[in-house]
Amino acid sequence: MESNKSRGNFTGKLGFVLAAAGSAVGLGNIWRFPYLAAKDGGGLFIFCYIILALTFGFALLTTEIAIGRKTAQSPLTAYGVIHPKWKGLGVLASLVPVIILPYYLAIGGWVIKYLTVFLTGQAENAAEDGYFTGFISQHASPVVFMLVFAVISSAIIFGGVDNGIERASKFIMPLLLVLIIGIAVYALTISHTDASGIKRTGLEGLKIYLLPNFKDVTLHQLFMVIMDALGQLFFSISVAMGIMVAYGSYVKKDVNLMQSINQIEIFDTVVALLAGLMIVPAVYVFMGTEGMSGGPGLMFISLPKVFAAMGKAGTIVGVLFFIMVVFAAVTSAVSIMEAIVSGLVDKFHFSRKKSASIVMVYGIIGGLAVCFGYNYLYFELKLPNGTTGQLLDLLDYISNNCLMPLVAFLTCILIGWVVKPKTVIDEVTLGGYKFGRRHLYIAMITAIAPVLLLLLLLQSVGILHL
Repeated sequence: MESNKSRGNFTGKLGFVLAAAGSAVGLGNIWRFPYLAAKDGGGLFIFCYIILALTFGFALLTTEIAIGRKTAQSPLTAYGVIHPKWKGLGVLASLVPVIILPYYLAIGGWVIKYLTVFLTGQAENAAEDGYFTGFISQHASPVVFMLVFAVISSAIIFGGVDNGIERASKFIMPLLLVLIIGIAVYALTISHTDASGIKRTGLEGLKIYLLPNFKDVTLHQLFMVIMDALGQLFFSISVAMGIMVAYGSYVKKDVNLMQSINQIEIFDTVVALLAGLMIVPAVYVFMGTEGMSGGPGLMFISLPKVFAAMGKAGTIVGVLFFIMVVFAAVTSAVSIMEAIVSGLVDKFHFSRKKSASIVMVYGIIGGLAVCFGYNYLYFELKLPNGTTGQLLDLLDYISNNCLMPLVAFLTCILIGWVVKPKTVIDEVTLGGYKFGRRHLYIAMITAIAPVLLLLLLLQSVGILHL
């Protein structure tokens, strides 16, 4: 009990749900979900995503939160408590946030840079070709903004679980939701006539986003959509990063886990859908479907052009958008840092302040390397998934394409076949609470999820060519 007290706890269910949702609502949701929806036939992708969220996502989310609460340990040590021979899985799970943190801090710095650009009335500059590349190639400016973002995120971590993470989430998440809904509604009202005289409206963009396009869809294409939706779920619910294990470890035993998990699922899915609703119609109106691109290109190249095309209103929308993105980036960065901090506290018995200091220093040093990856440390490397990238892309590939599917797959094997699903079911039903979708959970964790994850992993590392 003393150990739990020193680790901290969420004071109630609301704090846990908002913190977990805040972790999931990050940059991956904002720039990846809309791009995949546009690429994969709009409503077809959304349909596959929702089905997978309610099945595959539900199983992994339940598993990680239950492991965290059952052991009251960080991802680094929790898996060893579940089964002594599976300590290595805890190391693998903890490696993911360690690899992600440096480049997430760097990208968070980019977001703050763009917010300052819009706040200072330089929105037109941001819409110019080459502006983004010119900025990230600079030696000093990206470092300064990365440091600002790192300090903001670290300050919340230093505050602890209840006074830091929970308090910040209760303040940020409602504001973030209001901003997303406001921008999404505005995106539906706009229209634009291009140079060739073709008029496009936000409502037309909405149809492209929401209505499934089954025209000429082959089984191969459907499978690719499913794989894309599966990969997106890692970002949308923050699984296989150690985060949900860490957050689960701070949940009190009298909290109804299933109710909380259902609320996190709903929140994450709604925000993911709203992210697309906010971006796809707006980009379609001013740039057509060709304007959609994956990754940083969408947020830092395409959207500033869209805001510039809106005229004076675009500056206001741009400011609100980047405030929203800063909120989303901070809540996610905090969860990534916390996954590492909790490991240092549990494994090495460091104080929270010492652990947070170590993580902050590590994040800043790693963030410097990522910033310099566009100048001093620039290189190009062909990756197994067919893309060519530099340091940030390499770190992203190792964490997202390799480690996350592997951690999720091994977690399914551990719970589904080694210690059996009863381990998680007993934790969820603690206190007499019901476990809705129990039979679905067992089927997913023992058979369906491992197969899907194995296919995703083989595809991600270039072994399975689809």
